[in-house]
Amino acid sequence: MTEEARRVLVVDDDPDVALFVKTVLERRAGCVVQTATDGPSALAAVGSFRPDVLVTDIQMPGISGLDLLTAVRIDTPWMPVVIMTAHVSVDYAVSALRAQADEFLTKPIDSTRLVEVVTRLADEGRARREAVAQKQYVLAVGAHPDDVEIGVGGVLAAHRAAGDEITILTLSRGARGGDADNRQHESLAAAELLGARLFLQDLTDTEISGGGGTVRLIEEVVREVVPTIVYTHTNHDRHQDHRAVHEATIVATRSIDTVACYQSPSATVDFRPTRFVSIDGFVDRKLELLACFRSQAENRAYLAPDFVRATARYWSRFSSSENVEPLEIVRETSDLSTPVRDRVDVRRDREVR
Repeated sequence: MTEEARRVLVVDDDPDVALFVKTVLERRAGCVVQTATDGPSALAAVGSFRPDVLVTDIQMPGISGLDLLTAVRIDTPWMPVVIMTAHVSVDYAVSALRAQADEFLTKPIDSTRLVEVVTRLADEGRARREAVAQKQYVLAVGAHPDDVEIGVGGVLAAHRAAGDEITILTLSRGARGGDADNRQHESLAAAELLGARLFLQDLTDTEISGGGGTVRLIEEVVREVVPTIVYTHTNHDRHQDHRAVHEATIVATRSIDTVACYQSPSATVDFRPTRFVSIDGFVDRKLELLACFRSQAENRAYLAPDFVRATARYWSRFSSSENVEPLEIVRETSDLSTPVRDRVDVRRDREVR
């Protein structure tokens, strides 16, 4: 067998059935097949054998096929599952479908149908696994409504276009900068436009702490979202809330491999980005996000479209792109330039020379 052979895990407490399915798939489909006789050994094999598709009996002692399916869906939601049963029953079929089985086969197994189903789903499983591996889970943390959109609105739009999951955590409702209810509605509108999930906390504007309480709020969201990339404020900032959020985020995301800091209008000259991420093709989307914050537009010159465009053009002098958002890298394993025209043709950005 070659490395490209489809990998199939067959689970059945009847060794004759397991051997039949294994033999058919090996001889007629060229699959690499491993068998298990019960749910616990099957779950162990999922981790060690890494099958492209799982074929399981529905009635087994201990953990049933449906219980196994439910467990597999938690850790490997991309993996296709085929349910086999000797009982031709509408109830069984409905139960399997509700548990999100990909196919339902009845015994005695038709070998031609078995080969067709398994080879098709194995190929789909590989495609799903690759898609999951490429997908990023992004968490952007800001002190006030519109902080995230100003700092990385274009980058988040590029992530979204690439199919990444976006979550925004805003730690206050910005009552010192306007009406808190208005700003809440504006934040919700921007998140909806971006296709992002929004966590809006109610810490006191201008009194956000960089310590335990704020850390715990961020940690709760990190546990729920499990991000692969985190964006937050730089500590090179005149605003005390921005510095506090930076401090708390760095602690709360200590287990996250990729963390980067964005620029805000109150950033100091000590803000020294080392990554310049292209937002070519996403400037208009960033402007649409910022336009959601209507209550701020009259008094905040930096929200004006010409200012936003000029800022993006300014930072492009360090990049081959025409429009850029700058980042200070805290730590990195993910590619923050997100190849989004291959995932959106966002080119690899250059560090300051």
